[in-house]
Amino acid sequence: MDAAAAPTQIVIEAMATEHRIDITKPLWDQNTFTGRFKHFWLITNPVLSLASEKELYAAKDLYIKYQQNKEPPNTKWEDLVRAKQLYESAFHPDSGELQNVFGRMSFQMPGGCLITGAMLQWYKTTTAVVFWQWVNQSFNALVNYTNRNANSPLTTTQMGVAYVAATTSSLAAALTFKFGVQKRVKNPIVARFVPFVAVATANWVNIPLMRQNEIKYGLEVTDEHGKVVGRSQLAPMKGIAQVVTSRIIMCAPGMLLLPVIMEQLEKKEWMKRMKWAHAGIQIAGVGVFLTFMVPLACAVFPQRCKLATDTIKKYEKENYDQIVMNTGGNVPEYVYFNKGL
Repeated sequence: MDAAAAPTQIVIEAMATEHRIDITKPLWDQNTFTGRFKHFWLITNPVLSLASEKELYAAKDLYIKYQQNKEPPNTKWEDLVRAKQLYESAFHPDSGELQNVFGRMSFQMPGGCLITGAMLQWYKTTTAVVFWQWVNQSFNALVNYTNRNANSPLTTTQMGVAYVAATTSSLAAALTFKFGVQKRVKNPIVARFVPFVAVATANWVNIPLMRQNEIKYGLEVTDEHGKVVGRSQLAPMKGIAQVVTSRIIMCAPGMLLLPVIMEQLEKKEWMKRMKWAHAGIQIAGVGVFLTFMVPLACAVFPQRCKLATDTIKKYEKENYDQIVMNTGGNVPEYVYFNKGL
């Protein structure tokens, strides 16, 4: 699929009827799952990982110029949408810096497909489990660092602790499941679920630790119009829980359904004769799942997360009082924040 063709012609025509748009906002209604899925399908397209730095910086230039009402004359809507797609897929939303290509969400399919396929293929020996869990957690650490909140930077020590803790927890979960559960349940399919158990466990350790400063100091929250009205420590806790859930949803179909499929395929005579092709088939299968699951999982929860101010009042009295002061007593029913990816 051509990444530039993702926006529908209807959307482009609809945009053309407006004098200008807010290029920083998604093209589709983010209050619906369908709208969120279309948005993330646009910016997580794996083809975008192949874009050159020259093309990315050109997209950034057009993106910023349009914000400033200084875009070149006769700029086409298609070019504007393409610039938006490239910019939002590759540049950090807080700092505006170009992200490492391997940590971008558009690289989740190729990177995840190779590593997850390997974890599912080589799961029988303890050495293989340890090695591939280490590789996976190294990749996850890079993704989490790349998509970190630039307003709550981590120290090198904090990042190191998060990496070691996530790797240790994934290995502990994998080995416990392998020797504690698998040995007692004789069904061979159970062994194939070792990678998923490890990955799910590590997500609940890695992401909170990588975003620990958000929990410690809180996130800025806004009213429905985007005006900052205060801070909340509950906001990142809710956002992180949603991000972890999304990451698990992202990998679940490939890591739970594919093992069942492979267990059946490997009983076939033609598959027994093609043992050399097992890894390729498994990696390709994961790739198919991730192509759809990356945007789908990102779309499960709204990117602009909301939190009831009554909840803040109940559990964060000081932060609530600050919101009251900043709003002149006109406290909104909900405050909003970016949950992150």
